[in-house]
Amino acid sequence: MPRFEEARQLILEHIAPLGIEKVILTEADNRVLAEDILAPWDMPRWTNSAMDGYAVRSQDCRQPSVLRVTGFLPAGARSVEEVAPGCAIKIMTGAPLPPGADAVVPVEETEASADGVRIINPVAQNAHVRFMGEDVRCGECILPRGSLLRPAEIGMLASYGKVFVPVFRRARIAILATGDELAELGEVFSEDKIINSNTLALHAAIKEIGGIPDILGIALDTREDHLEKLTEGLKADALITSAGVSTGDRDFVRPVLEELGARNLFCKVDIKPGRPTSFAVRDGKPIFSLPGNPVSTMITFEELVRPALLKMMGHTRIIKPLFEATLTTNLDKKRLGVLNFQRVSVELRDGRYFASCAGDQNTGILKTMVRADALALLPEDKDRFAAGETVRIHFLSHQATMLEG
Repeated sequence: MPRFEEARQLILEHIAPLGIEKVILTEADNRVLAEDILAPWDMPRWTNSAMDGYAVRSQDCRQPSVLRVTGFLPAGARSVEEVAPGCAIKIMTGAPLPPGADAVVPVEETEASADGVRIINPVAQNAHVRFMGEDVRCGECILPRGSLLRPAEIGMLASYGKVFVPVFRRARIAILATGDELAELGEVFSEDKIINSNTLALHAAIKEIGGIPDILGIALDTREDHLEKLTEGLKADALITSAGVSTGDRDFVRPVLEELGARNLFCKVDIKPGRPTSFAVRDGKPIFSLPGNPVSTMITFEELVRPALLKMMGHTRIIKPLFEATLTTNLDKKRLGVLNFQRVSVELRDGRYFASCAGDQNTGILKTMVRADALALLPEDKDRFAAGETVRIHFLSHQATMLEG
């Protein structure tokens, strides 16, 4: 039975990025770039004005002076007229700097004059000038392979006229719940049934990271139904099952997967919750068999499945960073020698994180998961962590790192 880090590493060793496709730029947000993008020209493409004002010769403006205005240069135009000594050309932001000029005086630092424009203060050479190539040089790698395309990256690509961009394909992930005791959301069911919430939670988690969830429904507790639905699930890029991974008489997931040619790499992980988590591969496709308890399902997805799916879709930052947090309540473990993931609430005060127990840590208590901002990783060698001690945490969402005190 591997420890947590060993299990995660074993999974990632069997994951490869999916294929590449080209998508239109307006649909490329939150995708992962599949090739280096080199700048085809300098940015800016020409030396230009950073302000609305007047293009001048700085040597004419070493002291307050009046300059004759000889022209007007809007953005999108180019001047062939040179700024002569004692003269200025009115210029708009982004317009190419005219010949002879080496500075721009913002309009608010000037006064109208009968003879032209009065320059109030001395002007330094290169003031308010944006130089050709000062942002990006032609041939420079503007975005490396593996970049996540956020608004800034989309803007950069648009600046270079990229209509289509090469990105890694989004993974299609099949989701299969198992068990006669389950009923689908909206279905009329008897009191001895429970709603299949795991599928919907996994569906949301997959969408959150950019995957394409494919719900297969519920496999009844028969070999035949498992065989049919698992066969269908293996057509996806990856398969996630929920429940039915133990060795009971009605736990069919592992034996049917073996029947279908899947190679099991581990069937338990030395963590709590989530110990009966299995990982297998078939024809290079990963298969994650998660425990049926809703909290265990979500935590094992977060810790073991999420990094693998991100790697499949080309991400390079796949492991969430760990932060130190000071406990404001005690945290206790039930078993020594096992890495424990506990749900905690987090506050940010004076630049430091403070964590407290989010509630009952029993894996049947879903509301504690709802209340949690983060998971605290409690190491194997201790079973009690007192208020005031420091623990390692990672957040459950990007928003949690924006907490205010």
